[in-house]
Amino acid sequence: MLTKRIIIDCDPGNGIPGANTDDGLALALALGSPSLSIEMITTVSGNTPCETGAQVVNDLLARCRLDIPVFQGAKAALYEPMAAWREQLDHRVHELSLEYLWKDTQTPTLMASCEGNAAQKIAERVCANPGSITLLCLGPLTNIAEALLRYPQMADAVAEIVVMGGAFCLDDYIKDTNFGFDPEAAAVVLHSKAKVTLVPMDVTVNTLLTPTDLNKMTASGTSLALFIRETMTPWITYSMLSRGLTGCWIHDALVVAWLLDPNVATVDDFRVGIELRPGITRGMSWRYRPPLRVSVGIVENAGTSVSILTSVNNQRLLELLAQALNRGVIGEVISKNS
Repeated sequence: MLTKRIIIDCDPGNGIPGANTDDGLALALALGSPSLSIEMITTVSGNTPCETGAQVVNDLLARCRLDIPVFQGAKAALYEPMAAWREQLDHRVHELSLEYLWKDTQTPTLMASCEGNAAQKIAERVCANPGSITLLCLGPLTNIAEALLRYPQMADAVAEIVVMGGAFCLDDYIKDTNFGFDPEAAAVVLHSKAKVTLVPMDVTVNTLLTPTDLNKMTASGTSLALFIRETMTPWITYSMLSRGLTGCWIHDALVVAWLLDPNVATVDDFRVGIELRPGITRGMSWRYRPPLRVSVGIVENAGTSVSILTSVNNQRLLELLAQALNRGVIGEVISKNS
């Protein structure tokens, strides 16, 4: 079996009241998939501060008794002010009085701080292994942008950059969190000339994990399964209560799943860009396929060409997750009977 070498850049919130857990689910999917070799895991501020994300990653690795390098990255966006974002991301659960959902959930164990400088570590590893490493980007793109700005040659050296980000035509969304949190970083990555694939919210809101699905896929009791069951149970209930869903979206898991099985989604090529000017549309992403029917005032071939996932087979996504969680990881020592 051909093994793909990957670096995962993320902002996980598993075990943190009100924080999205799809990063942790994506990590579990990668850890439980023998065809993926994780070179390192880096954290970026977004869904959670980068220090909190690193604690979540270390907690997951400790539960699975795995030794994978973890590096903290950017604590703030390149230019975007952080106060309003942190207020919404960190305090909405309290405004909704739903923090009680996490009362029986183990919070990540506070460990020694991870080494910083994620951007440097990413660039060094990718440039030393041209054409061999794929970057999976599950949060804002600050770390990746900083790496590309310091080492422009990384754009040619990276095999592919697969990004969860963008919202092109969704009711109730002008922008998504990942691109909106750091629009300039998104622009750097999109225009870097690297091979980029986007997994936008237009597709990921068609994913769904229900309580029944969660119970079925975690029944094996592997350490991965127990981690996911414990940390995703309150998040699913939170999503059902705050968003009116019958479960929760699992945005980031689709990034890993698509790398494992391209048949889990359809994909097409578009030209894309992101709005950087101040105002209501700042952070908004756009896409089109030339030729435009109305092109007045638009520079020919505006934007940059990337591949974009356009639909998802949710059943196949759930199957891939169940396989990984049931398989666990090499050296699995924790079980539901231990």
